Amino acid sequence: MTDYLDELETRDPAQRERALLAALPQLLARAQTAPGWASILQGVNAGDVTSRRALAQLPVTRKSDLKDLQKKSLPFGGMTSTPPPQLRRVFMSPGPIFDPEGHGQDWWRFARPFHAVGLRAGDLIQNCFSYHFTPAAFMVDGAAARMGCPVIPAGIGQTEMQVQAMAELRPAAYVGTPSFLKIIVEKARDMGADISSVQKAVVGAEALPPSLRKWLQENGVAHVLQTYASADIGNIAYETETGGMLNPGMVLDEDLLLEIVRPGTGDLVAAGEVGEVVITSFNPDYPLIRFGTGDMSAVLPGISPCGRTNVRIKGWMGRADQTTKVKGMFVHPSQVAEVLKRHPQVSRARLVVTGEMANDAMTLHCEIDQAAETGSATENATSSLQAALVDSLRDITKLRGDVLFVPAGSLANDGKVIDDTRKYE
Repeated sequence: MTDYLDELETRDPAQRERALLAALPQLLARAQTAPGWASILQGVNAGDVTSRRALAQLPVTRKSDLKDLQKKSLPFGGMTSTPPPQLRRVFMSPGPIFDPEGHGQDWWRFARPFHAVGLRAGDLIQNCFSYHFTPAAFMVDGAAARMGCPVIPAGIGQTEMQVQAMAELRPAAYVGTPSFLKIIVEKARDMGADISSVQKAVVGAEALPPSLRKWLQENGVAHVLQTYASADIGNIAYETETGGMLNPGMVLDEDLLLEIVRPGTGDLVAAGEVGEVVITSFNPDYPLIRFGTGDMSAVLPGISPCGRTNVRIKGWMGRADQTTKVKGMFVHPSQVAEVLKRHPQVSRARLVVTGEMANDAMTLHCEIDQAAETGSATENATSSLQAALVDSLRDITKLRGDVLFVPAGSLANDGKVIDDTRKYE
């Protein structure tokens, strides 16, 4: 088979869903053998978690929690089901946050994006991710070994040597950040070096603006696909092409279960709405249960034109942590969510922070449920709801704020719960 890495990528979506849900109880039971997860999932009967509804009742553990969790029990907060001495590598990301790597083949699951860009056994890869402390370069190495692709362990920096390696060794592909690839291409032009063998690139770890993708393609790298990954999960989703044309969105990896939740909560958003990416990872060494990545995205409807049938997301759409300070006090997205829980008539809301330094103001913009509007929402009822929302906002945030009702559907679908519009110039 040449178009797909394996038959899993083209499974009937219902078959994939059944397989993932059937594996959930075993995943939770394995996670609960690790003391960190046993504490987080205390009181949970793993055998009862066989549906998305049951999964959604479990707590979200966020990436932002890892630093404190790990400090209690180094290096991994007791969250690896494989004891640390039996792991292959231990990485350290800024924070610091420590990440494990086990011994399994393609442990980070990077072979799928490599296959999607057209890499096959024997293709030489120039790996320009860092081999220093963080796992990105090893994600590449693991996938290359699975696919039978030799690797030039180039790392970052030393641009002239990067160009020389490409010119003399003729790799088929570059893997690294898109901005560094642009630097290499420009250096090759200055040196008069031929690096035309590099027709494929798998890029990540930073944004890929359409203008940069176009520039790379116009300067000889015909196929530039982005992968979305993290040091805790590995590959999460990746771009694909059909007939050389980029397909919309990014295809989710086969070994993950995706949820999109409202930032600061564990509550699922409506289909297509922007929210925080929450991943359940079926990794036998490092199971992650409802792991909040802190990244924003949304699910795209339908199946990719490439034929891969898994869920697609729009890609990275910003960070979910919208915590801000108002009059010297932190205001969190979870507090806005708590206000909404008190008032189910409000279908969507956004806290807009305005003003200048030392003169902050906040206004909760609210869309009202249509049924409430057409039912009992008289003018008096509306005024009463507005007053109740003001009271709830003050009670939960300990700050005075206004409430403004806006037309249904007028709040942008961008996942923002708190919009800080202040400017400090």
